[in-house]
Formats: sequence, C-alpha cells, structure tokens
Amino acid sequence: MSVEVEPIEADDFLVKVTAASSTQHRVTLTDAYWTQIWNGRMTKTEIIERSFAFLLQRESNSSILSSFELPVIQRYFPEYEGTAARWE
Repeated sequence: MSVEVEPIEADDFLVKVTAASSTQHRVTLTDAYWTQIWNGRMTKTEIIERSFAFLLQRESNSSILSSFELPVIQRYFPEYEGTAARWE
C-alpha cells in the first residue's frame, strides 16, 4: 500500500492511496489546527501522511471519507490528537 500527498492549495491536499482498491481524498489542514497540535514541528504534508498511516491502521482506505478536515479524525478516533501531538 502506498500513500501520496499532493498540495492543492495552502490548506488543501489531494491524498492518493494505492491498495487493493485505489482511492483519492481531499483533506484540509488549516494553519490554526496545524499550530494548535504541532506548533509547526512538521510540514503539513508530513502530518497528512502520518495521519493517513494512523487511519489505515484502523480502517481500509475505502472506508476513509473522500473529503474532510483533519480535525474530523478526532471525532472517530478520540486518541488521534494525543497520538499526533507526540509525532516528531
């Protein structure tokens, strides 16, 4: 399985997941959320990649929403922000 992240705009990214079935996802990561959780320690692209790795450990790529803002992950997986805040 591979995950490819392409910036579309400053806050929007296209994520392509290649697996048994390939999927595409549009993900938004605002500067406010980026600063709140990561305080600029990682690039937005790295955060999106790590977030998809987090999701793919818990569900198939075909179960991931096709379009979402990154904070939505916290609603489905309450451990997300605590885990993500420790990434380096």
